[in-house]
Amino acid sequence: TVGAGNPLDCDQPLASALPASAFSGSSELSSSHGPGFARLNRRDGAGGWTPRVSNRSQWLQIDLGDRVVVTAVATQGGYGSSSWVTSYLLMFSDSGRNWKLYRREESIAGFPGNTNADSVVRHRLRPPMEARHLRFLPSAWNPDGRIGMRVEVYGCRFRSDVMDFDGKSSLLYRFVQSTRNPMKDIISLKFKTRQSDGLLLHRRGRNGDFFTLELVKGRLLLITNSGTASPSPSGPGSVALGSLLDDQHWHSVLLEHARQHMTLSVDRHSRQFQARGQLSHADLDPEISFGGILAPGKSVTFQRKHFDGCLENINFNGEDIIDLAKKHRPQILIRGNASFSCSQPQSVLVTFPSAGSRLVLPGTPAQDGVSISFQFRTWNQAGLLLSCRHPRGSTGFVLRLRDGALRLGLSPSPGHVRSDIMAGAGLNDGQWHSVSLTARRNQLSVVVDQVGVSHPRVATVAESGLLQWTGEHTCQSDESGFISPGLVAWSSWAGGGRCTLLYVPACRLAGPRLPKTRDPTEPSSPPRCLPNRCEHGGRCSQTWTAFHCNCSGTGYTGATCRQRESLYEQSCEAYKHRGESLGRYYVDPDGSGPLQPFPVFCNMTDVPWTVMQHNSSALTRVKGADQNNPHWAVFQYEASLEQLRAIIAGARHCQQMLEFYCRRSRLRDPQDGTPLSWWVGSTHGTRTYWAGSMPEAQTCACGLAGNCVDSQHLCNCDADQDEWTSLLSGILWARSGKGSFWNSASFHTETSYLHFPTLHAELSADVSFFFKTRASSGVFLENLGITDFISLELRSPREVAFSFDVGNGPCEVTVRAPGPLNDDRWHLVRAERNIKEAWLQVDLLPPGTHTAPEDGHMRLQLNSQLFVGGTATRQRGFLGCIRSLQLNGKALDLEERAEVTPGVQPGCPGHCSTYGHLCHNGGRCQERPRGFSCDCELSAFSGPFCTQEVSAHFGAGSSVTYNFHEFYPLSTNSSPHAASFHGDMTLARERITFSFQTLQTPSLLLYVDSFYNKYLSVILAKNGSLQIRYKLGLHEDPDVFNFNFKNMADGHLHHVKINREEGVVFVEVDQKALSQVSLSSGMEFSAVKSLVLGKILEPGDHVDEDTARAGARGFSGCLSALQFERTAPLKAALHPGRSGRASVLGPVASSECGARPGIGRVREHKHARAERPGAAEQGKPVENGNRGGSALIGGVVAVAIFILLCMAAVAVHLYQQRSLCATTEVEGPRKTECASGPAC
Repeated sequence: TVGAGNPLDCDQPLASALPASAFSGSSELSSSHGPGFARLNRRDGAGGWTPRVSNRSQWLQIDLGDRVVVTAVATQGGYGSSSWVTSYLLMFSDSGRNWKLYRREESIAGFPGNTNADSVVRHRLRPPMEARHLRFLPSAWNPDGRIGMRVEVYGCRFRSDVMDFDGKSSLLYRFVQSTRNPMKDIISLKFKTRQSDGLLLHRRGRNGDFFTLELVKGRLLLITNSGTASPSPSGPGSVALGSLLDDQHWHSVLLEHARQHMTLSVDRHSRQFQARGQLSHADLDPEISFGGILAPGKSVTFQRKHFDGCLENINFNGEDIIDLAKKHRPQILIRGNASFSCSQPQSVLVTFPSAGSRLVLPGTPAQDGVSISFQFRTWNQAGLLLSCRHPRGSTGFVLRLRDGALRLGLSPSPGHVRSDIMAGAGLNDGQWHSVSLTARRNQLSVVVDQVGVSHPRVATVAESGLLQWTGEHTCQSDESGFISPGLVAWSSWAGGGRCTLLYVPACRLAGPRLPKTRDPTEPSSPPRCLPNRCEHGGRCSQTWTAFHCNCSGTGYTGATCRQRESLYEQSCEAYKHRGESLGRYYVDPDGSGPLQPFPVFCNMTDVPWTVMQHNSSALTRVKGADQNNPHWAVFQYEASLEQLRAIIAGARHCQQMLEFYCRRSRLRDPQDGTPLSWWVGSTHGTRTYWAGSMPEAQTCACGLAGNCVDSQHLCNCDADQDEWTSLLSGILWARSGKGSFWNSASFHTETSYLHFPTLHAELSADVSFFFKTRASSGVFLENLGITDFISLELRSPREVAFSFDVGNGPCEVTVRAPGPLNDDRWHLVRAERNIKEAWLQVDLLPPGTHTAPEDGHMRLQLNSQLFVGGTATRQRGFLGCIRSLQLNGKALDLEERAEVTPGVQPGCPGHCSTYGHLCHNGGRCQERPRGFSCDCELSAFSGPFCTQEVSAHFGAGSSVTYNFHEFYPLSTNSSPHAASFHGDMTLARERITFSFQTLQTPSLLLYVDSFYNKYLSVILAKNGSLQIRYKLGLHEDPDVFNFNFKNMADGHLHHVKINREEGVVFVEVDQKALSQVSLSSGMEFSAVKSLVLGKILEPGDHVDEDTARAGARGFSGCLSALQFERTAPLKAALHPGRSGRASVLGPVASSECGARPGIGRVREHKHARAERPGAAEQGKPVENGNRGGSALIGGVVAVAIFILLCMAAVAVHLYQQRSLCATTEVEGPRKTECASGPAC
């Protein structure tokens, strides 16, 4: 016997000793194939049960005589036959009418059966179940035979103490203190009911403290209250578990209360939480009410609906409460009519599991009219509930559910107009709703949940008829739910006879529309939104057969809101490799993990920095702080602590900057050296070192360098000077790591792989990585279980496959690319598997999907290591590179494992084949160990992608001269601007592009001279038109081409392209139609000497008059993006250190005047950087500074005594960088070199 709290060995055979009458079935092939021959290992009769027809509507049922604990079942086929069942469902019931499907998982109901007639297949039930009736429903059988079964059931007797509460009764249990567990109180019970609301138990304490466990709309709510007079079931002190608990099946409840900690378990689901206020188990009164609030001699401040149903095996700290009640012990007080047996309800539940189900009931003739009443519950918005018609006439009515409301449609007799009646709203909420329909003479009334609607005119319905409950298709949706008829009344109204009541068990299921999926009498659908399988705050809703996730506003997509939306990348590095410019972006470093996207500033240099902003990035003045009145500063980043940790973990280098200015503000007490200022980071430890120093150094950066303003002190601030002469600035904190974006491994042999811990992917998992290869196939990753597995592989040069098995059989999702994927370029693979679907995407190709069965296995059970780049059998391994591998939003360190794995090397060369297209305007892609960079030296553009136009503003009289011919031997030149031309070179063609903006006419835009008095000039004439002059002959006059555009000295930016091919010149202005002209003066531009912008300093007498006039006046305005063949003269002039060729005379300054809209601009807004104070001499960082103790901090808050609360200290900027070390420039007069090490 097994009872509450008394588990024993429970594995005895229960069916073998039962009489034949205990077995029943849907049908039998012959008398020798009857259900009574279905005992395991028996050979009598035909050797087992076989139904007349083998289909999925057959069943074998066992009455175990009493309620027992069932721990296992076993099956065989028919003895010596070809009849056996390969899979089946198992249902159980107390009464034999109200059935429930046994589920091994949340959605799994099926059991694998037999593969032959005589072997025994046994399944242990985890968890066990308590039932009197069992029903086996074959769902598949031997295709070459029939259904055939012999069965056995294992378990033991079940001890059950029950009480039946009628909705008005209650029980009070009073106990002595010795019954109380000093550590915690434990209450356990089982209940079953048909009512959606009712109080199970209530316990109160001092000052109005109490907790209540009650059913509310079919869910179990634990309401805790600390002194509130009227608590709300939906308030902050309530916890809900379960759904559809009013299904007339037993549900187990366990409540543990230890001080303020409470754990509530309902069936197999648990929740832990903290009780409100001081609601400790030790402070509650030694009495508990069950079924209702029973408090003799005490006032009850609020009322709850009493419980109507059965409670079983109520146990408090090991005490059997119902047993005490049966023995009439003094601790028990019962009020009302409570009995010690569980009554069965008179109504019968009928399930319509699909839209093809229907129930047909014959009507009985009467004269008064018709009266029908029933209850129903569903989640579907629309469907046909019932119809009534006369077989020989056209009159009748149809009751439908549409948009959650009932619509009664009347079919009128001839001469009458069809009319509809609407009643109720929101009826598809999964709760029970009562419907009563009454027709009397010329009055029709519909009552839904006790709210009625009447209609005055009703068409007459002839005698006798047919009443149908259906799940048929409607014009909008399908109806599948379950209807719970109580009494169904049907009559016609041709006379004054009495109504005849037809009891539901007389009903039958219609033949051709009977669903073939399973027995249609299962009375409930599982609550598919409890627990909520929608991730990242997705909102769950359900129909009778499925659940759906609304992901709007979450930043995620997919069937369960797990996929990150494409606009959110994981880092600034990823945004850079999309070709994005600097600006403000949202990043999501953990992908599908729990962290929400958050804003950062991406500084897109060659090695991108991620700048984290906080609430105090400007200089702040603090004065008058001392030990008795310290100044505290708390800094709030735009990201949470977890988000900061995630972005730091994925960075190759992180650092924090601090600026601290002081005047008469010491850092340490001059008497004993006690720190007067400190900061606290995420580890909550006090730190007294400052930027540029090291922990425990007891000195500042100037003390380490030996250059403090006062050699007697190790920090400038400790000199206590009266001027702003001290500066603490630099890196306060830095961390180097391997990063994740370029973390990669190269696989050189098919037998090599990297191994990692088992992938945690029971209900959902996602994988993302980049790969590049020249091989035609190979396995990217694999993880195995006993039968389950998950695998990603390159199936062929054009196909990637995602395969897995969660117990429903192998599934596969493939994506086929239009071109080869083994092209030695990086390709992105993203895959996800959840309980709704599997999803695979390669690059930006349309994803492949596979929908999971709604009632299939959900849990992926793996136990092997995760193999990356190969398989457990060392076959079909991957040859190539894998990088940036992330599982469930967490990056795997491929390089660390590759360093110790034969056949695998850390890192992977060759990135320009994939990302070289990001280098624009003649920029050249250069390989780096971790990524690439764009070399813009020969381009007229700069920036990480050579997209930022190099522009200069020319003042009056200014001039820039670029010499093409070197005046020293070429062998001594180490400049990347080594001569593209030589004095004796001859150009048959040249390409020139530039932009300009001016108001001056005439103007010289460009002048190119040669050693042989040949030249090219581009000028604006006096009327503002563009003129191009070529003189390529020695004696001829120049060719003059006047482009009669509008006045181009209009202050707007204009773009010019000139392309000469020998004697033909092509000109394009402002991207308009191309103009073509021909030269007559020659076709060779030989011995090119120099290029002049602005004023011509030495024009020579070979220059024509208009060019000389324009050259004498020069140019005033903006010149931008000047490219002459493979040289960038304007860039050379603005960066003279790079080349010795350019000379500048007059006011020429770098400018952004040529920047195109949207290029290099900041998205949203730029990162706010603190301005630096004036010079130390007598400069004042802020105006009106007094001479008292004061300090300034740039980027955070300046204090004499302060605390920084942030992620590992706060500072002006938190930088993230993922490439090799490079100089980081900070605005202002100071430049800080990056920390030493291989990466910054």
